[in-house]
Amino acid sequence: MPQNLRPRPEFAETGSLEVRVLLSTYGSRGDVQPMAALALALRELGARVRVCAPSDDEFAKLLAEVGVEFVPAAEPVRTLVTGTAPMTPEALPQRAAALTAAQYEAVVAAAEGCDAVVATGLVPAVGAARSVAEKLGIPFFYVAYFPTMLPSPHHRPHALPGRPFPPDETDNRVLWDLTAESFDVLYGPGLNTHRMSIGQPLVDDTLRHVFTDRPLLAADPVLAPWPKSDRPPDAGDLDVVQTGAWILPDERPLPTDLSAFLAAGEPPVYVGFGSMPMRESADVAQVAVEAVRAQGRRVLVGRGWADLALIDDQDDCLAVGDVNHQALFPGWPPSCITAARVRRRLPPAPGHPRSSYRSSWTSPTGQPGSPSWASARRTTVRRRRSRPCPPRSVSPWPPRPASGPPPSPPRSAPTARRLPRSCCSTRSAGSQDAARTPAHLIA
Repeated sequence: MPQNLRPRPEFAETGSLEVRVLLSTYGSRGDVQPMAALALALRELGARVRVCAPSDDEFAKLLAEVGVEFVPAAEPVRTLVTGTAPMTPEALPQRAAALTAAQYEAVVAAAEGCDAVVATGLVPAVGAARSVAEKLGIPFFYVAYFPTMLPSPHHRPHALPGRPFPPDETDNRVLWDLTAESFDVLYGPGLNTHRMSIGQPLVDDTLRHVFTDRPLLAADPVLAPWPKSDRPPDAGDLDVVQTGAWILPDERPLPTDLSAFLAAGEPPVYVGFGSMPMRESADVAQVAVEAVRAQGRRVLVGRGWADLALIDDQDDCLAVGDVNHQALFPGWPPSCITAARVRRRLPPAPGHPRSSYRSSWTSPTGQPGSPSWASARRTTVRRRRSRPCPPRSVSPWPPRPASGPPPSPPRSAPTARRLPRSCCSTRSAGSQDAARTPAHLIA
């Protein structure tokens, strides 16, 4: 048990502990929003939580809306990924090294006084967060949001920039070995250079170091189950803990103009690319809108980070920004809210858009809008710029009370339920000795 934890007096008999958790991520909204959901869940269990995320204004606003302390990390990510000049594979190791150093500086300040670090996002940022946990001697958890992010003989890895797979290679184990080599080439130099500068031992397997031996998988176990291994325990496979999706409740009403558009005709087709960079966004919008119109359908364009726009002033097309997808797709949602849809078990409703995005994770539910229900338990809790980044000074944690419970933080609307207690056993970063994390940290 970490020595800086003190049992709360009112929970002394049950052994419950007051814990302080840092959630670290560097990526797009898909990386940040589940962490906000986890922060709410941990807060409901009595923990104090900080989220270290990119310094984009939209992330600061998101975390402020749910009442979670936000610590800006490195530079904003939106203009970095949507810049006019795409990053070349040759420049990736240098960029990874810079991100490792920048994320470490932000996380090491934010993690002071914390009892555990949970990290996700870009590989260099995760490596930096693990170095911080190792420096502080506290447990470290890595979380993936979809199964194919993690090594398994049952699925292929995703090829990395400038590192294509041999076209005739189909053995998943070989492909994952090649991916591990690519991690060492692209991310290893920056990670090890930084670790050497802070007096930490070098890493010889970057992929395993970042993903850890026991990662969390925050994906719905029905829609995206982790494949069971048929190999013996000593085969070296990951001991993955699948928690269910971390879904942030969204109660926002749809904008008036969007509601009026939906009510004015047949369900439109939604076209959007979320946080994906689209440097030829005008051409993308033109092709997408014309393709949908050719099928006799109205079009709802999600601007996203590509900043898609309308191609004309016809009334069969509407462009929207950040709206409540849980309300927009009550029948058959895109994959990012499929778990929420399954959890609510709502029938399809007329007058709402049909998504042009069909994910492989939707197949277990049967036909779109008519799922065949399995026994799914309820799971919630889902730039470069000219001016300098905001200062990374972090206010210290308030002193722990000598007696009595700490003041309750402001509560927000529905939050996530408990995650399995199996999440709570891990190895402390930087050590091979098993270290138990308090059950109230993540369960």
